[in-house]
Amino acid sequence: MAARIPTLDITRFDTDREAFVAELGAAYREWGFAGIRNHGIPQAEIDRAYAAFKAFFALPDEVKRGYHVPGGGGARGYTAFGVETAKGAKYSDLKEFWHIGREIPRDSKYAADMAPNLWPAEVADFREAGYGLYQRLDALGSKVLSALALHIGLPEDYFADKTDSGNSILRPIHYPPITADDIPNVRAGAHEDINLITLLVGASAAGLEVLSKQGEWVPFTSDADTIVVNIGDMLQRLTNHVYPSTTHRVTNPPGEQARQPRYSVPFFLHPNPDFLIDVLPSTITADNPSRYPEPITAQGYLEERLREIKLK
Repeated sequence: MAARIPTLDITRFDTDREAFVAELGAAYREWGFAGIRNHGIPQAEIDRAYAAFKAFFALPDEVKRGYHVPGGGGARGYTAFGVETAKGAKYSDLKEFWHIGREIPRDSKYAADMAPNLWPAEVADFREAGYGLYQRLDALGSKVLSALALHIGLPEDYFADKTDSGNSILRPIHYPPITADDIPNVRAGAHEDINLITLLVGASAAGLEVLSKQGEWVPFTSDADTIVVNIGDMLQRLTNHVYPSTTHRVTNPPGEQARQPRYSVPFFLHPNPDFLIDVLPSTITADNPSRYPEPITAQGYLEERLREIKLK
């Protein structure tokens, strides 16, 4: 079933652009998800980052909790197990995570919305490996956005000056082993992402499922050399649902597999905080009238959604 969600070779953006853009756009119109292979991020860099993240999550709870930022909405540093809750869900997700954000000058006009990063002193490689992966995924995401822009008739560089100071987040996640058989919640409840696009690199176990338009949960476990990229709510809103933000979840694996931890590292690519999310005129048609007559800034939208998932 996983093969039903396409995986495409992004080197074709440079060698076979027209066909690649058409295929990628069609995949996102149907699924809101696609796999991207030959992405150019060396496996050694991914492995190095994962090793640093695992070392952090292995630290004692009292050490990790020292990196929690009270009142910060989880924007930087550590968020403990059982805090984040999918919108409308009864139970919290079975995960703990860390947030790495963009490094910006502290006199930037975005400084009030984008706090400085925290770096755990106990893991020597965390900063270099973590921010290195952040920059790699930021560049890859920009390339995917270029293709998506072309598919809906925008200039290739449409998103460039709207995401160059984007409030993007790299989120290393640890889903601890499940030790009871009667847990009422799943590792991550059914949800849609907030941002423009999400890039998921190297999840260590199966569990990601995508809800098809037919209402069927479709497992999507990527190959080791593939990054899963999906549409978020901001891009869905901007494109008047031409690109859908698809519901997905992380399920609990069966039997003994549930006794193993799961690690994943999504990169949530956001626009600049002051970017105005206003439906693109080219996506408004007689069959698809504007669904959002009122524009909203990216920061305003983000804060609204953080309250819904109980991070603020």
